[in-house]
Amino acid sequence: MGSNGQTGAGSGAHRVVIIGAGFGGLFAARRLKGELVTVTVIDRTTHHLFAPLLYQVATGILSEGEIAPPTRDVLRHQSNATVLLGEVTDVDLDAHTVTSRAGTRELTTPYDSLIVAAGAETSYFGHDEIARHAPSLKDIDDALEVRGRIFGAFEMAELDEDPTARGLWMTFVVVGAGATGVELAGQIAELSRNTLKSNFRRIDPANARIVLIDSGPRILGQFHERLAHRAAERLRRLGVEIELGIRVAAIDEGGVDLIAADGTASRIKARTKVWAAGVQASPLAAVLADASGVALGHGGRLPVNADCSVPGHPEVFVVGDMMELDGLGGVAEVALQSGRHAARQIVRRLGGEVVPEPFHYRDLGSLASISKSFAVAELGPMRMAGRSAWLLWLFVHLASLTGFKNRITTVFHWALSFLGHGRAERTITLRQVLARQLPASAEAEPRS
Repeated sequence: MGSNGQTGAGSGAHRVVIIGAGFGGLFAARRLKGELVTVTVIDRTTHHLFAPLLYQVATGILSEGEIAPPTRDVLRHQSNATVLLGEVTDVDLDAHTVTSRAGTRELTTPYDSLIVAAGAETSYFGHDEIARHAPSLKDIDDALEVRGRIFGAFEMAELDEDPTARGLWMTFVVVGAGATGVELAGQIAELSRNTLKSNFRRIDPANARIVLIDSGPRILGQFHERLAHRAAERLRRLGVEIELGIRVAAIDEGGVDLIAADGTASRIKARTKVWAAGVQASPLAAVLADASGVALGHGGRLPVNADCSVPGHPEVFVVGDMMELDGLGGVAEVALQSGRHAARQIVRRLGGEVVPEPFHYRDLGSLASISKSFAVAELGPMRMAGRSAWLLWLFVHLASLTGFKNRITTVFHWALSFLGHGRAERTITLRQVLARQLPASAEAEPRS
């Protein structure tokens, strides 16, 4: 039996509802600390995720807790903020209510101002069946599944007597050569060449084949060409094969079917595949588009006014990966700054300001860690590659992690991984290894 309920403050204070506890939602909530408003944060998870480091969870460097502190703990000292667990299913722009569901419980939360920061999800470009064989890296569940598949592949190769089958287990394909794909490929290479050295008796992990695939002409398309070239050189020295200008036609349990620009078909046989090729806005963007009469833009994003508000609804703001504004990309810094901006607009209006303030994004640059002691960095006109960029990458990511406890344990695990070759988070189970590749009948069998 389900139950219905309604949440909301009865104090008469201005009610701000924030959907999503990512960078946009969390920093919007923080910006409202001490203001004469009530803040309700609704999210389908209980944590704030530092998504740029998901690949380090997937490759055994960090634990999920280090990049995903509980949202309630992050906001524990903000007395005007309430956190609710729930998947938002509807937004009524006329009634000013948000409907969310947690299990069988449905809640209706009224708002005076709304900030929608639900982020993005993986896009398989209309081929969602690929997810079974090539998980993405968008959330904690994905990272733990990918970790199980990567480490499990070596375990299964150790068990297999057939050299051909071993080769399938020890071939890793990463689809998508943006920052996530490049960083993941580099870490799988370091893992196989260094971390797992002398761990096995029947296989040599260093013989693993890592293939990075992208349909574009080069890796790291958002970086300057010179930096992308340096990153590609580093990956190749690590043993990563880079295949560019190639489109994925299909992915199944045994491999990846490819089509080159000239129409030539080929296949890479591999048991472990990871998808890092595309994203699309949260389905909530479509819900808002239908309700507001605004046509969705590229990637399912919602076009917004210059101040990040929804056309025709100045009390509703869409920020981060969900908004289409000035060609801004779906990166953490855009979400963070736009979330703060939306919160500032609410405060300004409550203070009597009636003229909207346009959002001006301050580009703080781009960073990507390729391997131990090597990264690329682009900060305005300054471009760096190598150890100096890597040290900058360490500092920026450490400073960006939420929570003092997270920074302490992260430093310890980075020291273990980057000063030596150890990885503290290598625990996996057979269920994680087989994951969605298990037949449905096997998943239903009780454990003995």
